[in-house]
Amino acid sequence: MANVFDILQERGYIEQVTYEDELRELLGKESVTFYIGFDATADSLTLGHFLQIMVMMHMQRAGHRPIALIGGGTTMVGDPSGRTDMRKLLTKEEIDYNASRFKEQFSRFLDFSDGKALMVNNADWLLDLNFLDFMREVGVHFSVNRMLTFDCYKNRMEGGLTFFEFSYMLMQSYDFLKLYRDYGCKLQVGGSDQWSNILGGYELVRKLEGDKVYAMTFKLLQTASGTKMGKTAEGTIWLDPEKTPPYELYQYLRNTDDRDVETFLKLLTFLPLDEIEKLASLEGAEINKAKEVLAFEVTKMIHGEEEAIKAEKASKALFAGAKEEGSIPFTELDKSIFEEGIGILNLLKDVGLTKSNSEGRRLVEQGGITIDDKKVKDVGKIITLEDFQDGKMLIRKGKKVYHQVRIK
Repeated sequence: MANVFDILQERGYIEQVTYEDELRELLGKESVTFYIGFDATADSLTLGHFLQIMVMMHMQRAGHRPIALIGGGTTMVGDPSGRTDMRKLLTKEEIDYNASRFKEQFSRFLDFSDGKALMVNNADWLLDLNFLDFMREVGVHFSVNRMLTFDCYKNRMEGGLTFFEFSYMLMQSYDFLKLYRDYGCKLQVGGSDQWSNILGGYELVRKLEGDKVYAMTFKLLQTASGTKMGKTAEGTIWLDPEKTPPYELYQYLRNTDDRDVETFLKLLTFLPLDEIEKLASLEGAEINKAKEVLAFEVTKMIHGEEEAIKAEKASKALFAGAKEEGSIPFTELDKSIFEEGIGILNLLKDVGLTKSNSEGRRLVEQGGITIDDKKVKDVGKIITLEDFQDGKMLIRKGKKVYHQVRIK
């Protein structure tokens, strides 16, 4: 079997690693316990997180043991990395709920039977820490001068950095120490934006335990245009089907930029590299076949084959100009609403296509809303029963987002 380090490197995951040759040798000769941390800042994981989940699946398939660390404790502070201001503080109840949702989602991707993977919550040890004991054991090993050279803190100096946030690196570092002591964890992996935080834990374990542990980061999921993969003008692409229906996930991937197809096939699917190379070599309109494979494979992994088939069918029907429902997201509304009539701006907001009337107004004025292929030109348009065909109406926002309204 190929060394998983080589697999990750060939597919383009790895960004930085400590003691590369040593780590590669270790991964090739024994089962290694490793972890990735996920702060519970929302009630669902995102497509950006899915890259990290793919790494965990590759590692587990190679015989290594993943720990999915849910940051119930670190979320109480919030990671300052990449922030220009302090994160909104969530209540413990909100964090606990988000953590419970993460657990459900992880169970779809990793095998937790017989201890093959673990899921732990750092709230179990961080919330009851004694401050002075913690600072005497951990805080003495961190240089403030050095911490201030890291981007996650340096970029915040002018706008203001609280001691509260400054403590985040110490807590994340303590996680590695705790997992090493309790589970023999020898490797922390994460996104490249976490390099300084991950190094903190790696160095802490080496200092206190005198053992060799390792750190590895992988590339952030970005498009060729420089935007974060899974972030759209309409919002985030979630793994929760209630927040991002399978059809919308499929459509998002189906509309991938030609330049990103090969990269995303390598990072987000398990297709063999030679098959990916053939798909990526397609030119002109043929590249759409590769995009359909990408969309189908990722949707299948996240939502199951049945949902992927329904999404594929709906997508092809829309591209062909048909009105088959497939798995297009829909909202059922009471007939009485349309007997009285409802403004287009309110309807867009009620079915979740916009967050405010001002957003809806802007879309209509820019020609971004169509109803059954007819562009809406009047922001004051009233939607009545006459706008429906067989009790259904298909709204399109922009070029890619579809939503059906049904009368009940």
